[in-house]
Amino acid sequence: MLAELTRRLLSTAIVVLGVVVLVFLLIHLIPRDPVDVMLGESASAADREALRQNLGLDRPLGVQLGEYLGGLARGELGHSLHHRRPIVELLAERIPATLELALAALAFTLVLALPLGLLAAVRRNTGWDRGAMAFSLLGVSIPNFWLGPLLILLFSVWLGWLPVSGRESPGALILPALTLGMSLAAVLSRMVRSSVLEVLGEDFIRSAYARGLSTRQVLTRHALPNALLPVITVLGLQLGTLLAGAVITEVVFGWPGLGSLTIEAIQSRDYPLVQVCVLLISLSYVLVNMLTDLLYAWIDPRIRLGESDAG
Repeated sequence: MLAELTRRLLSTAIVVLGVVVLVFLLIHLIPRDPVDVMLGESASAADREALRQNLGLDRPLGVQLGEYLGGLARGELGHSLHHRRPIVELLAERIPATLELALAALAFTLVLALPLGLLAAVRRNTGWDRGAMAFSLLGVSIPNFWLGPLLILLFSVWLGWLPVSGRESPGALILPALTLGMSLAAVLSRMVRSSVLEVLGEDFIRSAYARGLSTRQVLTRHALPNALLPVITVLGLQLGTLLAGAVITEVVFGWPGLGSLTIEAIQSRDYPLVQVCVLLISLSYVLVNMLTDLLYAWIDPRIRLGESDAG
């Protein structure tokens, strides 16, 4: 297990390094000078050159990349060009909001997807099954940038039940969480249905019924625990999508999180802030996938035995 963890950490470090370099190069190759954004096009050439030297943008791209990687290795994230503040302070203000939104969306996903998928599997080829699969197809097909405004029109503008945007009101979290978790709930409910149907055909399920166990006992004690292994894998892979989707959702609802901060940084050509935001999103995606693989190997001993035999 320790060797597997070391291998995963090494591959994660390589992926993150590649993401850092790629984002650094892309953001510096995009047209429009951030100095012009900060000073305006009416600023004199001398003022623009002085600011460019002060920010270190006049140095060769390779030198800037080396200094940036060295700063990351020392734990120095730098200062925002637009906000004129340490990036650590900006992240400390925005990350809690994104975590709150992601956890709420994940809770909504699990509460909806697990019962819905289980019901569809138990009531196979009935109206419940067809309704659940129709919801799954609809949830996957509707993008966040369309579902968000639709929910705002329905629950905020027409019914007046929930706030349109912001984070101040107690109910402000509901619509963003629904928007962000809907597609994941649709994918997960379909996976739960498929996994439970596969498990229900196994011999140990028939043996459980033969011992006189009720349908509820068979489902909760035998079918669902064994069906959760592939569900955990899909959930881990989709969590990265959840974090990426938070960017769109936060912009739609004016949610003051990491996603909206990323868009603000891109619009203002704030090089250091864009790089750190994208680095955090990609790092969270890679770490979640790594933890999912390790959790899967810990839950299912057959994977560990297969790796040992292969070695």
